[in-house]
Amino acid sequence: MNIILNGERRQVTGPTVADVLAEIGLGTARVATALNGEFLPAGLRSATTLNDGDALEALSSMQGG
Repeated sequence: MNIILNGERRQVTGPTVADVLAEIGLGTARVATALNGEFLPAGLRSATTLNDGDALEALSSMQGG
């Protein structure tokens, strides 16, 4: 399926948000996620399926100043 991941169109296999995070190497990373502009808690990632055209943001915190 085609989704927009962090602002870039990507082909992913999915079908869940957790699957996509694992696919892109962020399966065990501590990241915040938003699906179609709405915050998605970590506990819902494995139960949330993606659809063609969805927009997924995966953001990690940065340290420094």
